[in-house]
Amino acid sequence: MPSMPEAGSILITGACGFVGLALVEHLLARDETVIGWDRMPLPSEALTRFSELPGCVVPIQGHVCDAVALGAVLKAHKPRSMVLLAAVTAGAQRERAEPEHIFEVNLVAVTKALRLAAEHGVERVLLVSSGSVYGDRPQATALHEQDTPLRPEGLYGISKQAAEAAALRLAALLGIDLRIGRLGTCFGPWERDTGVRDTPSAPLQALRRLRAGEPVRLPRPLRRDWLYVRDAAAAIAALLDLERPAQPIYNLAAGFEWSVDEWCAWFAAQPGFEAADWAVAANAGEANINAYADHDRASMDIAALRRDTGFTPRFDLPRAAADFIAWLDMPAHGGLVHA
Repeated sequence: MPSMPEAGSILITGACGFVGLALVEHLLARDETVIGWDRMPLPSEALTRFSELPGCVVPIQGHVCDAVALGAVLKAHKPRSMVLLAAVTAGAQRERAEPEHIFEVNLVAVTKALRLAAEHGVERVLLVSSGSVYGDRPQATALHEQDTPLRPEGLYGISKQAAEAAALRLAALLGIDLRIGRLGTCFGPWERDTGVRDTPSAPLQALRRLRAGEPVRLPRPLRRDWLYVRDAAAAIAALLDLERPAQPIYNLAAGFEWSVDEWCAWFAAQPGFEAADWAVAANAGEANINAYADHDRASMDIAALRRDTGFTPRFDLPRAAADFIAWLDMPAHGGLVHA
């Protein structure tokens, strides 16, 4: 891979995170030049995979809150676009211990990045937000970007809602081409413990136990619009490519539902999983899969994303499961699912 990018690159903050790695991989596959900004180095498994792709990645280590360092990167590499992905996905324990850090990364770093984008002539910025801004309250209808009230509950969702509002205001003040994508609940390749992700997805939790020959006890079937991370990366890229968004915020989600109970059943029918033991727990105390809430959030409406970008998810449950297990069975990746 070349050591320096050509003009017209895309800078991604949080490039070594779960969704960040999937997005870098997607962009490299279509021959883009990506500047990967993250506090951590790219995993060796990712460097090996990325070297096989036609695009160029330039990994640069730095903290997303370091405006001086980020400004220097923007000045040196002059990316045409930025994707703001860096985030702390906080559980209750981290909320109690370091609430200031959650807001520093999820909100303040966004305002710094937007100011720097305007200063250094970045043409387009995509802020990756989250479906957590809707909250986890049950709802009879799908969650819509313009009609559904926002009721975030944890500090992650609260900070994401605040970042959206601040970003929209700054974009108007600074003349930035900004689009915001609310990401659905992701799972799939590259998901691992990075030190800032406290909530591993239920499909991953279940798969870890199934592969280890351990029983899976679900608190309930866990039906929702699970989003395979390869589709998430494609949705982010589609929104980034959109020339003139018809609205400022789009849901980036699967558009269909399935349950983790069905996920376990699919694996139980595959060679090597004949002894799979899974069930919905008889009571909450027996569950060993963390759902992070006592009910399932409504699905996110993606009609606007389909209409304006033509995005169509490729990975339903069988395709996602087959692709994920094939990815895990590659020698370079097998250990990551246990990290």
